[in-house]
Order: sequence, then structure tokens, then C-alpha cells
Amino acid sequence: MVQEFRLGDVVRLRKPHPCGSYEWRVIRLGADIGLVCQTCSHYVLLPRSKLERRMKGFVARGPAEANTNGG
Repeated sequence: MVQEFRLGDVVRLRKPHPCGSYEWRVIRLGADIGLVCQTCSHYVLLPRSKLERRMKGFVARGPAEANTNGG
């Protein structure tokens, strides 16, 4: 099943970044997902499938997108 990600989500990965942090903020969505380390602000771009395998869980969820279809 495909995991739903939102801009602003904070995710916990299974292995730590070399700076020691496990937590990353989602700042870009698409086939590739952009993440920023919460400790050292390092930016990485991971394919969605790879992030889903490496992810342990959500620490915080970003705001839900409002439906703006105009109707």
C-alpha cells in the first residue's frame, strides 16, 4: 500500500543520519520526496519507495490539504 505523505510531516527513519538525528521534515512531494534533517539541515532527495522502506513512523503530521475545487 502506498504511504500518504504531506508537506511538513516529520518522519522517523530506522537508521540515524551521521549527525545523530533520526527525524526528517518532508519539504517536497512527488515521485521523489525531499527531506531536511531536523538537526543539521542537510537536504536529501529519496525515491518514494526507498523512503517507505526506511521509515519507522511519523513523529508529527503536516496540515491536511483543504479541498479547493471551487465548488
